[in-house]
Amino acid sequence: MNNRKVVVLILFLSMGFASVAQGATPPPPMPPPPPGLPIDGGAILLFALALSFGIYKAYKISKKTA
Repeated sequence: MNNRKVVVLILFLSMGFASVAQGATPPPPMPPPPPGLPIDGGAILLFALALSFGIYKAYKISKKTA
């Protein structure tokens, strides 16, 4: 009778260790990266600024050599 209680106790305790030994669920997948920034009217503004800066530099160089 006493031997049976020891066996049941050992089985009961080993079930707890077995449940802890099992891994947790895997982490959820990473979200996709955000999309790239669109090129809107900023490209036209950048082109206009670059063109005006180029004209300014060309005018300044031509004024310096003349």
